[in-house]
Amino acid sequence: MTFAEVVQQSWGPMMEGLQITIQLTFLSIIFGLALGLILALGKVYGWKPLRWFCTAFIEIIRGTPLLVQIFIIYFGLPPYGIRLSPLQAAVIAFSINSAAYQAEYLRGAIQSIPSGQMQAALSMGMSAWQGVLSIILPQALRRVIPPWTNEFIYLLKYTSLAYIIGTPELMGQARFVASRNYEYFQVYVLAALIYLGIVLVFSEVFSWIERRVRIPGFDYHS
Repeated sequence: MTFAEVVQQSWGPMMEGLQITIQLTFLSIIFGLALGLILALGKVYGWKPLRWFCTAFIEIIRGTPLLVQIFIIYFGLPPYGIRLSPLQAAVIAFSINSAAYQAEYLRGAIQSIPSGQMQAALSMGMSAWQGVLSIILPQALRRVIPPWTNEFIYLLKYTSLAYIIGTPELMGQARFVASRNYEYFQVYVLAALIYLGIVLVFSEVFSWIERRVRIPGFDYHS
Protein backbone atom coordinates (compact mmCIF):
# COMPACT_ATOMS: atom_id res chain seq x y z
CA MET A 1 0.00 0.00 0.00
CA THR A 2 1.41 3.39 -0.99
CA PHE A 3 1.63 6.29 1.44
CA ALA A 4 -1.05 8.16 -0.53
CA GLU A 5 -3.39 5.20 -0.11
CA VAL A 6 -2.61 5.07 3.61
CA VAL A 7 -3.42 8.78 3.90
CA GLN A 8 -6.69 8.34 2.03
CA GLN A 9 -7.71 5.39 4.20
CA SER A 10 -6.58 6.93 7.50
CA TRP A 11 -7.49 10.59 7.09
CA GLY A 12 -11.11 10.44 8.27
CA PRO A 13 -10.53 8.53 11.54
CA MET A 14 -7.36 10.48 12.30
CA MET A 15 -9.11 13.83 11.84
CA GLU A 16 -11.77 12.64 14.28
CA GLY A 17 -8.97 11.75 16.66
CA LEU A 18 -7.33 15.15 16.13
CA GLN A 19 -10.55 16.88 17.17
CA ILE A 20 -10.51 14.97 20.44
CA THR A 21 -6.79 15.72 20.88
CA ILE A 22 -7.42 19.44 20.53
CA GLN A 23 -10.47 19.26 22.81
CA LEU A 24 -8.47 17.36 25.41
CA THR A 25 -5.60 19.86 25.18
CA PHE A 26 -7.77 22.96 25.58
CA LEU A 27 -9.83 21.55 28.44
CA SER A 28 -6.70 20.44 30.27
CA ILE A 29 -4.79 23.69 29.77
CA ILE A 30 -7.76 25.80 30.92
CA PHE A 31 -8.51 23.71 34.01
CA GLY A 32 -4.77 23.47 34.67
CA LEU A 33 -4.45 27.26 34.46
CA ALA A 34 -7.30 27.77 36.94
CA LEU A 35 -5.87 25.28 39.43
CA GLY A 36 -2.31 26.45 38.80
CA LEU A 37 -3.27 30.05 39.55
CA ILE A 38 -4.81 29.00 42.87
CA LEU A 39 -1.69 27.02 43.74
CA ALA A 40 0.63 29.86 42.76
CA LEU A 41 -1.29 32.44 44.78
CA GLY A 42 -1.47 30.06 47.72
CA LYS A 43 2.25 29.40 47.56
CA VAL A 44 3.19 33.08 47.34
CA TYR A 45 0.56 34.78 49.52
CA GLY A 46 -1.03 32.00 51.57
CA TRP A 47 -0.52 31.38 55.27
CA LYS A 48 2.18 28.88 56.15
CA PRO A 49 0.14 25.59 56.17
CA LEU A 50 -1.40 26.55 52.82
CA ARG A 51 2.06 27.29 51.38
CA TRP A 52 3.27 23.90 52.59
CA PHE A 53 0.26 22.16 51.05
CA CYS A 54 0.67 23.92 47.68
CA THR A 55 4.40 23.21 47.63
CA ALA A 56 3.87 19.53 48.49
CA PHE A 57 1.16 19.14 45.85
CA ILE A 58 3.30 20.73 43.16
CA GLU A 59 6.38 18.68 44.00
CA ILE A 60 4.47 15.38 44.17
CA ILE A 61 2.81 15.94 40.80
CA ARG A 62 5.99 17.17 39.11
CA GLY A 63 8.01 14.37 40.65
CA THR A 64 5.85 11.47 39.47
CA PRO A 65 5.31 10.23 35.89
CA LEU A 66 2.26 11.48 34.04
CA LEU A 67 1.46 7.92 32.95
CA VAL A 68 1.30 6.80 36.59
CA GLN A 69 -1.09 9.66 37.35
CA ILE A 70 -3.34 8.61 34.47
CA PHE A 71 -3.38 5.02 35.71
CA ILE A 72 -4.17 6.06 39.29
CA ILE A 73 -7.15 8.12 38.16
CA TYR A 74 -8.52 5.65 35.59
CA PHE A 75 -7.69 2.28 37.15
CA GLY A 76 -7.17 3.22 40.80
CA LEU A 77 -10.38 5.11 41.57
CA PRO A 78 -13.08 2.58 40.49
CA PRO A 79 -12.56 0.36 43.59
CA TYR A 80 -13.55 3.43 45.62
CA GLY A 81 -16.73 3.97 43.63
CA ILE A 82 -15.40 6.62 41.25
CA ARG A 83 -15.72 5.47 37.65
CA LEU A 84 -14.68 7.82 34.89
CA SER A 85 -14.78 7.57 31.11
CA PRO A 86 -11.38 7.49 29.38
CA LEU A 87 -11.84 11.10 28.25
CA GLN A 88 -12.84 12.28 31.73
CA ALA A 89 -9.89 10.51 33.34
CA ALA A 90 -7.50 11.94 30.76
CA VAL A 91 -8.77 15.51 31.26
CA ILE A 92 -8.43 15.24 35.03
CA ALA A 93 -4.95 13.71 34.87
CA PHE A 94 -3.63 16.19 32.31
CA SER A 95 -5.22 19.14 34.13
CA ILE A 96 -3.66 18.22 37.46
CA ASN A 97 -0.28 17.58 35.88
CA SER A 98 -0.37 20.82 33.92
CA ALA A 99 -1.53 22.77 36.97
CA ALA A 100 1.63 21.82 38.88
CA TYR A 101 3.86 23.18 36.11
CA GLN A 102 1.74 26.24 35.43
CA ALA A 103 1.76 27.05 39.15
CA GLU A 104 5.54 27.32 39.07
CA TYR A 105 5.48 29.46 35.93
CA LEU A 106 2.94 31.78 37.56
CA ARG A 107 4.77 31.86 40.88
CA GLY A 108 7.98 32.92 39.14
CA ALA A 109 6.14 35.58 37.14
CA ILE A 110 4.39 36.94 40.23
CA GLN A 111 7.60 37.12 42.24
CA SER A 112 9.39 38.84 39.34
CA ILE A 113 7.17 41.92 39.74
CA PRO A 114 9.03 44.55 41.83
CA SER A 115 7.78 44.61 45.43
CA GLY A 116 7.52 48.39 45.24
CA GLN A 117 4.41 48.03 43.10
CA MET A 118 2.54 46.27 45.90
CA GLN A 119 3.71 48.90 48.35
CA ALA A 120 2.43 51.60 46.02
CA ALA A 121 -0.94 49.83 45.79
CA LEU A 122 -1.21 49.64 49.58
CA SER A 123 -0.27 53.31 49.91
CA MET A 124 -3.18 54.16 47.56
CA GLY A 125 -5.63 52.47 49.92
CA MET A 126 -5.93 49.14 48.11
CA SER A 127 -6.13 45.92 50.07
CA ALA A 128 -3.42 43.32 49.50
CA TRP A 129 -5.71 41.19 47.32
CA GLN A 130 -6.87 44.22 45.33
CA GLY A 131 -3.21 44.97 44.66
CA VAL A 132 -2.57 41.39 43.57
CA LEU A 133 -5.61 41.20 41.28
CA SER A 134 -5.38 44.70 39.81
CA ILE A 135 -1.64 45.33 39.57
CA ILE A 136 0.51 42.25 40.12
CA LEU A 137 -1.48 39.56 38.33
CA PRO A 138 -2.08 41.40 35.00
CA GLN A 139 1.67 41.94 34.62
CA ALA A 140 2.49 38.40 35.71
CA LEU A 141 0.08 36.92 33.17
CA ARG A 142 1.87 38.79 30.40
CA ARG A 143 5.25 37.55 31.58
CA VAL A 144 4.06 33.95 31.77
CA ILE A 145 2.96 33.74 28.13
CA PRO A 146 6.25 32.26 26.75
CA PRO A 147 6.47 29.38 29.28
CA TRP A 148 2.69 28.93 29.09
CA THR A 149 3.03 28.51 25.32
CA ASN A 150 5.63 25.79 25.86
CA GLU A 151 3.32 24.08 28.35
CA PHE A 152 0.50 24.10 25.80
CA ILE A 153 2.73 22.52 23.16
CA TYR A 154 4.04 19.90 25.58
CA LEU A 155 0.50 19.09 26.69
CA LEU A 156 -0.66 18.77 23.09
CA LYS A 157 1.99 16.11 22.52
CA TYR A 158 1.48 14.42 25.90
CA THR A 159 -2.19 13.80 25.07
CA SER A 160 -0.93 10.90 22.98
CA LEU A 161 -0.61 8.98 26.27
CA ALA A 162 -4.40 8.98 26.58
CA TYR A 163 -4.69 6.22 23.99
CA ILE A 164 -3.41 3.76 26.63
CA ILE A 165 -6.71 4.00 28.54
CA GLY A 166 -8.80 3.91 25.38
CA THR A 167 -9.33 7.60 24.61
CA PRO A 168 -9.97 7.84 20.85
CA GLU A 169 -7.63 10.78 20.28
CA LEU A 170 -5.19 11.05 17.39
CA MET A 171 -2.78 8.38 18.58
CA GLY A 172 -5.62 6.06 19.53
CA GLN A 173 -7.14 6.39 16.08
CA ALA A 174 -3.74 5.84 14.46
CA ARG A 175 -3.32 2.64 16.44
CA PHE A 176 -6.82 1.52 15.42
CA VAL A 177 -6.18 2.18 11.71
CA ALA A 178 -2.78 0.48 11.83
CA SER A 179 -4.29 -2.59 13.47
CA ARG A 180 -6.69 -2.87 10.54
CA ASN A 181 -4.34 -2.35 7.59
CA TYR A 182 -1.04 -3.46 9.23
CA GLU A 183 0.75 -0.42 7.77
CA TYR A 184 2.16 0.57 11.15
CA PHE A 185 5.15 2.52 9.89
CA GLN A 186 3.24 4.64 7.39
CA VAL A 187 0.28 5.26 9.69
CA TYR A 188 2.48 6.39 12.57
CA VAL A 189 4.54 8.58 10.23
CA LEU A 190 1.27 10.22 9.16
CA ALA A 191 0.32 10.71 12.83
CA ALA A 192 3.73 12.29 13.50
CA LEU A 193 3.28 14.68 10.56
CA ILE A 194 -0.17 15.70 11.82
CA TYR A 195 1.23 16.37 15.29
CA LEU A 196 4.07 18.39 13.77
CA GLY A 197 1.68 20.42 11.64
CA ILE A 198 -0.67 21.28 14.51
CA VAL A 199 2.26 22.15 16.80
CA LEU A 200 3.65 24.56 14.20
CA VAL A 201 0.23 26.17 13.76
CA PHE A 202 -0.30 26.73 17.48
CA SER A 203 3.28 27.94 17.93
CA GLU A 204 2.63 30.65 15.36
CA VAL A 205 -0.70 31.55 16.95
CA PHE A 206 0.84 31.99 20.39
CA SER A 207 3.78 33.94 18.97
CA TRP A 208 1.25 36.34 17.44
CA ILE A 209 -0.61 36.62 20.77
CA GLU A 210 2.65 37.33 22.59
CA ARG A 211 3.47 40.12 20.14
CA ARG A 212 -0.02 41.60 20.49
CA VAL A 213 0.03 41.80 24.29
CA ARG A 214 3.65 42.90 24.63
CA ILE A 215 4.12 46.35 26.14
CA PRO A 216 6.90 48.28 24.34
CA GLY A 217 9.97 48.57 26.54
CA PHE A 218 8.68 45.96 28.99
CA ASP A 219 11.10 43.10 29.59
CA TYR A 220 9.15 39.82 29.91
CA HIS A 221 12.17 37.74 30.68
CA SER A 222 13.74 39.76 33.48
